Amino acid sequence: MSDFFTTSQGGQEIFVHIKAFPSGTGRPTVGQALTFEVETGPNGKKRAHSVQYPVRARVARRPRVEAPAPWTFPRLVAIPAFAGIYCYVSVQWTVRPLVLLAYIGLSVLAFLVYAFDKSAARQGRWRTSERALHLFGLAGGWPGALLAQQLLRHKSAKPGFVAVFWGTVVVNVVAFVGWRTGFLRSL
Repeated sequence: MSDFFTTSQGGQEIFVHIKAFPSGTGRPTVGQALTFEVETGPNGKKRAHSVQYPVRARVARRPRVEAPAPWTFPRLVAIPAFAGIYCYVSVQWTVRPLVLLAYIGLSVLAFLVYAFDKSAARQGRWRTSERALHLFGLAGGWPGALLAQQLLRHKSAKPGFVAVFWGTVVVNVVAFVGWRTGFLRSL
């Protein structure tokens, strides 16, 4: 195929041969913008060589800002209810401050693990297993996991995961109360 170009500045047409295009790029369409260099051919006429399709600037994708997950009633009252239970149990049966620090530390760690997993999911990297996420909740990091689910919108809509998560919350709270009241020691 051979054809002629007209330049955007006007002037005479310039001859172009299909071999002037990079291999595998296909044929240009009428009106398509191209870049090229001009040389004098063996017949003394101008011709185009080193024809290129202009590189389109990639439009930078703005990071998608996700709104927090909807605060359902259980998600809204879980942490304040546990705070109330914790206060009641600590007044009735005394709880060492280390237990509160453990809950806080595990919650911060769980939140960070959820954040890492969310980032890994977006970037197609290695993911944290759901089992590991549940173990953090079961161990006492469930308040941080709950906040991560809500604020990062991670694992908050997967019904199977959410059901197991709430199971770990119940088991953790029951174990805490049973341990502090002595009920578990009597079994």
